[in-house]
Amino acid sequence: MLYMACTGVLGFATPPLNSSRRSKAHQKDTSFSCSASTSTNEQETARKFTYSRASPAARWPHLKSTEAQHVSQKKMVYSEVKDETEEESEDGAVSVDADGVEDKLFDKRLSRNKVKKMSKLALKRAKDWRQRVQFITDRILNLKSEEFVADVLDEKMVQMTPTDFCFVVKSVGQSSWQRALEIYEWLNLRNWYAPNARMLATILSVLGKANQESLAVEIFTRAEQSAGNTVQVYNAMMGVYARNGRFPKVQEMLDLMRERGCEPDLVSFNTLINARMKSGPSTPNLGIELLDEVRRSGIQPDIITYNTLISGCSRESNLEEAVKVFHDMEAHKCQPDLWTYNAMISVCGRCGLSGEAERLFKELGSKNFLPDAVTYNSLLYAFAREGNVEKVEEICQEMVKMGFVKDEMTYNTIIYMHGKQGRHDLALQIYRDMKSLGRNPDAVTYTVLIDSLGKASKMAEAANVMSEMLNTGTRPTLRTYSALICGYAKAGQREEAEEIFDCMRRSGIKPDNLAYSVMLDVHLRSNNSKKGMLLYEEMVRNGFTPDRGLYETLIRVLAGENNEECIQKVVEDLEEVHGLSPEMISSVLTKGGSFDFAAKKLRLAITQGRTLDRENLISILTSYSLSGRHTEAIELLNFMQEHASGSQQFISEALVVIRCKAHQLDAALDEYYKNNNLHTFNGSYAMYESLIMSCGENECFAEASQIFSDMRFHAIEPSADIYQTMALVYCKMDLPETAHHLFEQAEVKGLPLHDTSICTALVEAYGKLKQLEKAESVVGRLRQRCKIVDRKVWNSLIQAYALSGCYEKARAAFNTMMRDGPSPTVDTINSLLQALIVDGRLSELYVLIQDLQDMSFKISKSSIILMLEAFARSDNIFEVKKIYHGMKVAGYLPTMHLYRVMIGLLCRAKQVRDVEAMVSEMEEMGFTPDLSIYNMLLQLYTKIEDYKKTVQVYQRIQESRLEPDEETYKTLILMYCRDCRPEEAVLLMRETRQLGLNPDLDTYKSLIAAFCKKLMLEEAEELFNGLQTEGHKLNRSFYHLMMKMYRSSENYTKAEKLLESMKESGVEPNTATMYLLMSSYGSSGHPVEAEKVLNSLKSNGSNVSTLTYSSVIDAYLKNGDLEVGIQKLVEMKNEGLDPDHRIWTCFIRAASLCHSFSEATMLLNAVGDAGFHIPLRLLTENSVSLLSEIDCYLKTLEPVEDNAAFNFVNALEDMLWAYERRATATWIFQLAVKRNIYNHDVFRVADKDWGADFRKLSAGAALVGLTLWLDHMQDASLEGFPESPKSVVLITGNAEYNKVSLNSTLKAYLWEMGSPFLPCKTRSGILVAKAHSLRLWLKDSPFCLDLELKDNPIIPETNSMQLIEGCYIRRGLVPAFNDIKERLGGQVNPRKFARLALLSDEKREKVIQADIDGRKEKLAKLEKIGAMRERRISSRFSKNKFISSGVVSEAESGVLN
Repeated sequence: MLYMACTGVLGFATPPLNSSRRSKAHQKDTSFSCSASTSTNEQETARKFTYSRASPAARWPHLKSTEAQHVSQKKMVYSEVKDETEEESEDGAVSVDADGVEDKLFDKRLSRNKVKKMSKLALKRAKDWRQRVQFITDRILNLKSEEFVADVLDEKMVQMTPTDFCFVVKSVGQSSWQRALEIYEWLNLRNWYAPNARMLATILSVLGKANQESLAVEIFTRAEQSAGNTVQVYNAMMGVYARNGRFPKVQEMLDLMRERGCEPDLVSFNTLINARMKSGPSTPNLGIELLDEVRRSGIQPDIITYNTLISGCSRESNLEEAVKVFHDMEAHKCQPDLWTYNAMISVCGRCGLSGEAERLFKELGSKNFLPDAVTYNSLLYAFAREGNVEKVEEICQEMVKMGFVKDEMTYNTIIYMHGKQGRHDLALQIYRDMKSLGRNPDAVTYTVLIDSLGKASKMAEAANVMSEMLNTGTRPTLRTYSALICGYAKAGQREEAEEIFDCMRRSGIKPDNLAYSVMLDVHLRSNNSKKGMLLYEEMVRNGFTPDRGLYETLIRVLAGENNEECIQKVVEDLEEVHGLSPEMISSVLTKGGSFDFAAKKLRLAITQGRTLDRENLISILTSYSLSGRHTEAIELLNFMQEHASGSQQFISEALVVIRCKAHQLDAALDEYYKNNNLHTFNGSYAMYESLIMSCGENECFAEASQIFSDMRFHAIEPSADIYQTMALVYCKMDLPETAHHLFEQAEVKGLPLHDTSICTALVEAYGKLKQLEKAESVVGRLRQRCKIVDRKVWNSLIQAYALSGCYEKARAAFNTMMRDGPSPTVDTINSLLQALIVDGRLSELYVLIQDLQDMSFKISKSSIILMLEAFARSDNIFEVKKIYHGMKVAGYLPTMHLYRVMIGLLCRAKQVRDVEAMVSEMEEMGFTPDLSIYNMLLQLYTKIEDYKKTVQVYQRIQESRLEPDEETYKTLILMYCRDCRPEEAVLLMRETRQLGLNPDLDTYKSLIAAFCKKLMLEEAEELFNGLQTEGHKLNRSFYHLMMKMYRSSENYTKAEKLLESMKESGVEPNTATMYLLMSSYGSSGHPVEAEKVLNSLKSNGSNVSTLTYSSVIDAYLKNGDLEVGIQKLVEMKNEGLDPDHRIWTCFIRAASLCHSFSEATMLLNAVGDAGFHIPLRLLTENSVSLLSEIDCYLKTLEPVEDNAAFNFVNALEDMLWAYERRATATWIFQLAVKRNIYNHDVFRVADKDWGADFRKLSAGAALVGLTLWLDHMQDASLEGFPESPKSVVLITGNAEYNKVSLNSTLKAYLWEMGSPFLPCKTRSGILVAKAHSLRLWLKDSPFCLDLELKDNPIIPETNSMQLIEGCYIRRGLVPAFNDIKERLGGQVNPRKFARLALLSDEKREKVIQADIDGRKEKLAKLEKIGAMRERRISSRFSKNKFISSGVVSEAESGVLN
């Protein structure tokens, strides 16, 4: 921080110091400094540097001027700390000091441009006084240190006038201010001498040049009123103050003049202006204001006034003010002189306008001015500052050609240029050349070298230069010491810096603000708070003030040590010495990290009712925010909101900003919307920026858009960051057009936006919306601006093509990348693959992969997984497995995500063994199944109804200590529902709700369906009503479930009430609802009521479809009213409603259940009369063409909803089986499998998987399928291939299809054949047979000798099948079935049932009676054995005398039980 202030060491060394450090290995001891400097001070006559640049012979050598024609050369001693370069280049020509002012003060008739004509006597007298003055001056200066001035003056060797003594004082003062003061004091002690204004002004001028301000003040104060109250004396005293830039003192002196009645003249104002320009940074328009002040006093500014102002602007590099003053000069007809042009060239050079400086230099000729050495050096500096070595050499050559020589200023400038460019060796070489050419380096030369070496942390070389400076007798200035101190401080050599600082003070040079600041910063950086505080107190005592940054550093160090006492002292200084307000002090404290002190100070100021400054509050809050103390900042703002008067809007805005930085976006938005002023009136830019940025980070896109709209409404211009953020926000909101418009607006306003990120977002957003042309235009414009488009933009464009499935365009973009660059990446390749996947061209993926490999691209793991997922989504298990195994061969190990994809696919395909193998492999690879995988397993086992493994998976979830989620519980509840265990499902449902998980309505629907299936009316109604009570909006499907249950239970009354409740709940019944109601009437044997519903629909104008008619017709047909059913068919046709598959299915199903063929024929003829002849022809014809007609008809039914084709085929199968057209039934069955009406795996005889699943098939279709399955198994058992499993499973299910139990039907059929199939002990609806027994039975059973199904050439007069208690069995078996069931209770072994069923009635009666008698004998025998056991137990207990009778009786009862 303070190291940057070291740029003030030299007037022209404006660049900041380098912050590089130097290693300790290259540090050099600098103990020389103090001793060498002290010895120099002890010498009475130090070597003095004389500079002849002010000599006309030196300034204009081409004019061949001689020294005799001009005043003798001035000698200048660098005993004070000032801007040496500035003094040499400008002040020597323009500065207003006592020397420059004197001639004009005492002889106002003199002119700068005209020489006064003198007489011979006057010339002789002038020569005499000059000789007298020179004689006395030489005698005094030749005095030894122990001799006094009085020894010369008391001799009175020449006659001196008071005026002569003035010139003697002035002449002696140029060499020794002490001797000049001694002369002045000697004169005042003489009675004959009367003090005069001229002498007083002269001595004040001498002391001022010697920087002896305190002595000058003392002499001025004690001067007599008559001598001191003249304009000359006041001007001289003002010149003393002006030398040090003490403008307030000069202003006080000017006011004192006016109070004492002495009017200031132009010299007074010129001195005042000079002091103001040296006192510190100028304010805008300062030069014009000072000129106006001069004019208000009735005085016109002269060339010195203007030159003084322009020179001051040059010191500050303030080109704007210099130009204003120059224009004012021209406007007031004041002609610029050479010094004016020199100053203007200097200020242009300092401001980096070397071209303008060169133009002014060339303009000199047109103004009849000849450039002097100052002109050339000023122009030289302009190009040296820019490091233009060639131009500098060119100017030097021209300078020499014009007769000038390179002086010290020239060499200093060149050394400065090379040092600034880091060419320190060259700078040192120039320095040596300078000495070898007889040019004596001055303090500026050494200071420039030390400063440039210090900035480069070359402290060893800098120390060497300092040693040479001291050896040559050149006294270091304050700037020299400051440069060396700064260099050591930068290099981290704090001890050396402190030593040089102490040495400087011992040598008599007082530190200035810069030196104090640097050393204070050194102490603070080393955390030496003790030395830091001592130096700070000394600094304040000497009238210097640290800047705010240094105060903050000081407080930060003290706060780190919890030094509250010292912090309090600093706070008092800030308040008392510097007069800072409490909020400004709080700002300094917060930046210094003393937040407690800052908060107390600020709260005190608020309590006292002080008006807080907005900028200081912003500074305080920024410090809190940067330190992460957002909570404290919010508390402070809340306190201000409660106690501070005014600034409420600002406080609210600050709260919004702080809450945004504290990541409290919701609270910030609440504050923003709470205060109406914030969004109805103009808010601050910082507030809008914080809100928009925070909303963007938290993805609150709608809020960000609203706030941005408010910002634009209040005409607050967004920055580039806000434009970029909002463009990205609109892209994420899928509003790319708005984002594109903002992007173009920012470009028009010249705001630099990050093209890549915004263009990428725009292309992605356009891609999501499938607006490919606009995405292409974005990339096209970017290609026009950039030679190579960023890879992210190309990838986003290819991804946009991929989302739309435009592979060809994506490939074209890919080829462009390959041609023009940049090279594609894995993301690019994946987007290409994605384009093919979206377009459904999975078969081309391998071609693309081959092309990429031919182009030397290595296919990444992510690309392989992308392909695998694509095939998995299409359920292509073969390709998925091929890719999976190929990936493992390539060395890519599967990830957890990949296992999820594979297991999910296999679960959907119900490949249980592969799923289990994949899970085992995953565990072997070290992966533990997560909940999602367990949920997939639960769903798999639930679908295949392997509920035992479902429970095992759930147990593994519990063992793994995973928390089941809603999906887990939903699957388990569904398992219980499908397993017809709704009671357990309800218990699990309650447990789920207790855990805070809310099952969805589909789960409730499954549970209600389970209750309905088991006709548990009360439980279903309770659950249904509970959902309504809880406020769930039940859709129509729930009512349909309940209505189906009432239909199945033949409870049409409740169905009617449910319909009314449905209407009250706002759910309008549709055709399906009315169909269910009519079906419930039909199932309960009330077809007339069903017809009433139909008539009601007609009367209400509702659209009546075949669905409603089919329910009425089906009701009449099931009730045996065949003629009425036929009548309704005719009625429907007469109403213009054509019958469809529903009507045909009803009539075919009714025909399959008719007792006689004549009744069936009547129904089928009615269907034929309605235009559908296929059913009747199937019974009466044997034509291959008929099968093709059925195939065509089934093709038309496939897209129809409600399983039209499935129900139609089921009805046909029942009819054909009933009337013994079983070969035809087989062909239709196979046709249904071919057309996917029936599942392909309805039965299978694969390797170790002989199984069948006949669920949802009708009884006739199941019997056909069963016969075909047995035939396939018989062939496999005879051939020995495919190999059978240990057990063969037949799934029948527990459901009824049109009141027909498939389980009962198949059991009766199998048991009649004497098969080894038995009911499963653990699961209902499943028949299981041991494979060995099944193979023997298929081989030896007479029922299996011929399993081929054939058509009976003669259709039987009666139906061969009969429906009894849900069992669809052979009509001839019905008496035996009833007899066996009544006599033996139905619990009969299948073989025994088959043997009994095939016996005659008499034999069967005898066998059954023998079986009953045998059972009775066996029961009596068991009872006898039980009685004997009771007696033995009783006798055993009676032998024990300690056993009571009560115990014996209890034991007996236990045995009996």
